Amino acid sequence: MPDNSTPVTVLSGLLGAGKTTTLNHVLRASDERDLAVLVNDMGEVNVDAELVAESSDIADEDEELIELSNGCICCELRGDLLDAIGGLTAADREFDAIVVESTGVAEPLPVAQTLTLGFDQSDLDPTEFYEETGIEPLEGCHLDTTVTVVDAHQFRTAMESDELLDDDGTEKHLGDLVVEQVEFCDVLLVNKCDLVDEETLEEIESTLEVLQPRAEIVRTEHGRVDPDAIVDTDRFDFEAASQSAGWIRELQEPHASAEEEHGVTSFVFEARRPFHPERFADLLDEFPDAVVRSKGHFWLASSEDERSESSKKRAGGNKPVSRQDQALTLNVAGQSIRVGPGGRWVASLPEDERREHLAENPELEAAWHERWGDRNVRLVLIGTEMDHESLRGSLEDCLVTDAELEAGLEGIEDRFPTFEPPEEDVDEDDDSAADAAADQDRSESEELGIAD
Repeated sequence: MPDNSTPVTVLSGLLGAGKTTTLNHVLRASDERDLAVLVNDMGEVNVDAELVAESSDIADEDEELIELSNGCICCELRGDLLDAIGGLTAADREFDAIVVESTGVAEPLPVAQTLTLGFDQSDLDPTEFYEETGIEPLEGCHLDTTVTVVDAHQFRTAMESDELLDDDGTEKHLGDLVVEQVEFCDVLLVNKCDLVDEETLEEIESTLEVLQPRAEIVRTEHGRVDPDAIVDTDRFDFEAASQSAGWIRELQEPHASAEEEHGVTSFVFEARRPFHPERFADLLDEFPDAVVRSKGHFWLASSEDERSESSKKRAGGNKPVSRQDQALTLNVAGQSIRVGPGGRWVASLPEDERREHLAENPELEAAWHERWGDRNVRLVLIGTEMDHESLRGSLEDCLVTDAELEAGLEGIEDRFPTFEPPEEDVDEDDDSAADAAADQDRSESEELGIAD
């Protein structure tokens, strides 16, 4: 990045985690830095901005403090965020760094996309964009560090909560939001450490390390953190941040499921036969509370008649794809359970396209199943005090049996949502349709409800 580019730190965390307290401490402790601050608040009155102004010598009349109110910068205020940051970097006064405090319901990933790529370019990798063009998506500044503040005292309660948060009409599950904020960050500030004992802190840190192994974990009390830990650190890398979540690491390099310290464990469940829709839906309805995070792709059984009919539908237009032809994604975070589309299995493509993909991906051909092709189930499960044997057995019980496959699956109840096929069902750069499932956008998935 250019030497004169202003570093931007994004501060995320749930309501009450201590973001504003942390920000105020950083402002007071940054005597040698001239900082500008942007504070986002969902309400019409920006209470956090008022607290910042009252607790520091920073003021909005000097254009050091900008308020973005009545909305969230991860969605409807993304354009306002760009305008505000652009105004700070274009002003006559030069700042050493900019700190953005997001609202408590904001997801850091779309905020990072906005600051690195602009409003309408969220499908691009900013690292690759800069290397290829040498052009900064935002002139005069760059995203330097993403920080998530975690409330140690309320962490377990938030993770297990079924509370719904309202983000300008969009409902978000509290537990899901916690995971989203933890999985996408460079630094994790575990705040309010004075309110919990050492054993609890170690358990929290073990969970955080599994969910986001790349982040630096810093313990704090009353938001007291060294500004150097979160300002102008040069830690942000979009590709690393978006690909380093614990579930991705586990899918790529699964390890033994032996009990680990503090009871935070994980395992990968794999199968080469589909889930029975009724039994798998029943399991998700009563998914164990011990599972903190689960993500991956799966395959649902359907009757062969349905599969044949779906082939006719595909030829006739943009209609739902057969269960046999489409990979589905599972996304469990706390109490939130979502299912979404994951692309079409290579085995379901026309013969010429299928041959082309197999030729380009020899590893896919090597793992090809004589009957099912590339269809498979692959889920990673991360949790605390999980009974691996029992959970693995429950998942295996959801698989279709040989007898059921032979008898057919006519008349089974399928409660899972159907999805419209994408314009291009399989990316030529992917090894299979299922690989695309890991990166499926959450906006395309559907909430199945709360595990109970």
